[in-house]
Amino acid sequence: MSDTPRTDEAQFGTGRVSVNFACQLERELNAANDRIKRLEEAGDELGNNHNPFTYIDWLKAKEAKP
Repeated sequence: MSDTPRTDEAQFGTGRVSVNFACQLERELNAANDRIKRLEEAGDELGNNHNPFTYIDWLKAKEAKP
């Protein structure tokens, strides 16, 4: 199975995708990155105000990005 199934499905016979499809993927990527940033900021804030052991777990999880 491909790691880019949506792109594979949207390709024309030449292996290219439409500009609209590429723009949609970029909008989704930007939205996902913004959400990740907000979640990290919220996790940092929670960790600063609560149990230090939980905060250590949060830092480990935060660093485990692919």
